[in-house]
Amino acid sequence: MAKKRLGKGLGALISEKKEDKFEKDIVEIFIENIEPNPFQPRENFNKKSLQELGQSIKDKGVIQPITVRQIEPEKFQLVAGERRWRASSMVGLNKIPAIINDFSDIQMMEIALIENLQREDLNPIEEAQAYQRMLAEFDMTQEDVAKKVGKSRSSIANFVRLLNLPPSVQVYVSRETLTMGHARALLSLDDSELQLKTAKYIINKGLSVRETEKHVSRMKNKEESKESKEKDTLPERWVEAQEKLSRHMQTKVKIKKRKDKKVLSIAFNDDEHLKKVISMMFHMKQ
Repeated sequence: MAKKRLGKGLGALISEKKEDKFEKDIVEIFIENIEPNPFQPRENFNKKSLQELGQSIKDKGVIQPITVRQIEPEKFQLVAGERRWRASSMVGLNKIPAIINDFSDIQMMEIALIENLQREDLNPIEEAQAYQRMLAEFDMTQEDVAKKVGKSRSSIANFVRLLNLPPSVQVYVSRETLTMGHARALLSLDDSELQLKTAKYIINKGLSVRETEKHVSRMKNKEESKESKEKDTLPERWVEAQEKLSRHMQTKVKIKKRKDKKVLSIAFNDDEHLKKVISMMFHMKQ
């Protein structure tokens, strides 16, 4: 069975550019005159893998040229082929074969993302951050991003939601100590401290995704029972305010007692939902 393509595919993205005098020419460029792709979603490069690639390049040369765009005279930015560029630098090469072409920022990001996805080099958090940058910096919708990378809109939404986890839990996901399935279960918990505590429990107990879902479900039932008891002790005006806010904002709103403080919490699913909630808050009638 043929493997499902990611969007148009990396080769198609690079080759669909308009023809110009640079398009088919391979030139030798000084490695020191090249800087990384500023839209590279990948944060970590495996040193051992780079050393192995470097040895291969040292023995046989760079078989496939990198792709760059020119930003100044004698100054270039990588479009694709960062591993080859890094490995060549590690083994002391001065120049590297390259194809020079003109790309926009959005094309740079799209190519860097798809290159890594096709190699399966990105961890879930890096992938989520790349999608979030496309949404935020280029004013794209989740549907737009999904079409670019050949995934479903719901898949993009699930990845972006990972960024709602506490940073310490995101580290577990980026190291793949926790899977996407574990992360989705944790996201159903409202409290970040509880998410972190539960993440540590999952890791310590070695829970499967299914076991995690059952554990989280039990925790939520316990929390709902606790909330029900708390609700009975809230003044009636607070209960009415809580219900009114929930209806208006179309999301879960809680008012809790915390010793000498009262805490208002508003649940949201992702960045788009948060923007909608904030907009509603600013436009609420006095």
